[in-house]
Amino acid sequence: MHATAYTYDAETRSGQVLLDDGTPVPFGTAAFDAGGLRLLRPGQRVRIETEGEGDARKITLVTLQTF
Repeated sequence: MHATAYTYDAETRSGQVLLDDGTPVPFGTAAFDAGGLRLLRPGQRVRIETEGEGDARKITLVTLQTF
């Protein structure tokens, strides 16, 4: 699934992405670290992996979108 980086806190390595429908979804340190990233800037396109549905949806991986 693809999304756009919305917020990112370098100290906690966590933040939020916006899904293509505009829904904000938070991600934690574990999801950020799983992607091997060092930095994330708002507006960057990212690829995410999730588990769960609806309000229980959790991001498990955040990495940069590659073509």
